[in-house]
Formats: sequence, C-alpha cells, structure tokens
Amino acid sequence: MAKINAHSLTDTYTLTNGVKIPVIGFGTWQSSPEDAYNSVKWALEAGYRHIDTAATYENEEAVGRAIRDAGVPRKELFVTTKLWNEQRNSYDDVLHAFRDSLTRLGLDYIDLYLIHWPEPAAHHQDWQHLNAETWRAMEHIYHLGKARAIGVSNFLAHHLDELAKTQKTPPMVNQIFLNPHSPQPDMVAYNAAHDMLSEAYSPLGTGELLKNETIGAIAQKHGKSPAQVLVRWSLEQGFLPLPKSVHQNYIQANADVFDFELDEDDTQKIGALAGQGRQRQDPTTFDFNKQIPFL
Repeated sequence: MAKINAHSLTDTYTLTNGVKIPVIGFGTWQSSPEDAYNSVKWALEAGYRHIDTAATYENEEAVGRAIRDAGVPRKELFVTTKLWNEQRNSYDDVLHAFRDSLTRLGLDYIDLYLIHWPEPAAHHQDWQHLNAETWRAMEHIYHLGKARAIGVSNFLAHHLDELAKTQKTPPMVNQIFLNPHSPQPDMVAYNAAHDMLSEAYSPLGTGELLKNETIGAIAQKHGKSPAQVLVRWSLEQGFLPLPKSVHQNYIQANADVFDFELDEDDTQKIGALAGQGRQRQDPTTFDFNKQIPFL
C-alpha cells in the first residue's frame, strides 16, 4: 500500500478490491453512547466521512443515530465496525453478530467489517480453527454485499499466515496500535507486502505523546497542536489514522492537518521516539482477566 499525498478528509486510499476509504477515520473507543452520539455528529459536521466503531464499544446504536441525524448521504460515508471475541464461537455466531451490528447501527450494509482480536481468551488453544471459521463467515458476508470490505484488527504475522492457509478472500485491512511510540515497522511491512492497508488506532498514543517535548517543539515550529503533528505523521507514514475525541474543538482541529508537512528533521526526531511509552498488546499472551485492552 503506497503512501499518498492527502489534501482533505474526502481523499481516499483504494483497497485491493477497488473500494475507496477516506484517509482519516473518526474513532469512538471508550465513548459512552451520549458522547458517541455527540462526537460523531460533530465529526460529520466537521467533514469527516469515515466513522469507526465496534460491537464491544457498546455505542453502535448511538453512532447509527448520529449518522441518521447528521443527514449526510449514506453513499458519502464509510462505516467500520468490528466483531468481538464472545460473538464468534461458531460460523453461525458470526452471521448473527453481524446482523445485530447492522440492526444497532440502523444500516443496510457495512463498509468495513473487522475481526477485532485474533486470540480470544477462551480459544488460546484452537485459535487457528476459530479464525478460519470466523473468516469463512466474513467471506460469506462480503460476497453477499453486506460488507463492502473485510479485514482484521490486532493480528500479528503468524495469525495472518495461518489464516492464509484457508482463506479465499484475503483481508484488505489490518487495524493495529500505531503511533510514534509503537510504529511496528515489521508489522507495517508485512501488511504492505500482503496488500493490506495499515489503519492506526490510538494514533495520538495513550496520552504520553501529547505531552512529549519533541512532539511539542515540532508542533510549535509548524504552528500546530501536538495532536495535529501526530495525525500528520501517521498520514505521511502511509497509515490511516483514527483519532478520537469527545470535544468538538479537538474533533475539528484533529482534521486540520492538510496545510503543512513534516520535514526530514521532524521525521527523524519523531522516529527516535520508537520504543518509548506504551507498546502494542500481544494477543498471544494477553490475559483479559488481568489486563485492560486498548482497542
């Protein structure tokens, strides 16, 4: 997946099946239904056309109401949702979960449907079979035209290698934890080699990066905010960032990233932050009973 020179929120990447996806998405993780409704409405009013939610966020219904109330034509929108662990114990479970997401969102189709996590705690021993059956159901949904594209989230190379043994339609997207602290170059290279777009959730980090002195100095240099520098960095890396906020002014500001570019010195300084701060979670060892995921 090549880097692009984006100029607006309506510019797009093109997935391997020809579907176009807006270069910045609006994230809704950890947003209450009320916050999700308000923030999605504000995002759409600010020009965002790509909204990202998930069944486990428990705000799909609010996201759907905001989409309807905003009045943006459906064909102009790109909506992503995700399938959670407890929803995919069988092929039929996946189909049922997808229908439930459609109902909650109040939509006739989803633009992108993702498997949210590769190794549910209850299936650490048989995740290979579980993922194969899940993907078979995802392919069925895709070929019915109810999802315009399908993909995964938080998958590592060995999960994708295993999936490739049985898949008929390869994943088009891998949404992963990506920011200057956790740039995951090997995973990004793997995604690119397999024609998958790397979507960046938590592109602003987990709070630390917004206070980072290096990011702050670069922001001051360009007359921008730290968040704007981080979104711009993600775009210039060829990622699709999914910034989130529940504050209207920040929602608008996070999209105001098309009137400046990072120079080589900026990029090198940001690159030196790799390995600091919070890193991606390892689905192979993650314990949902002892740890809180960021998704």
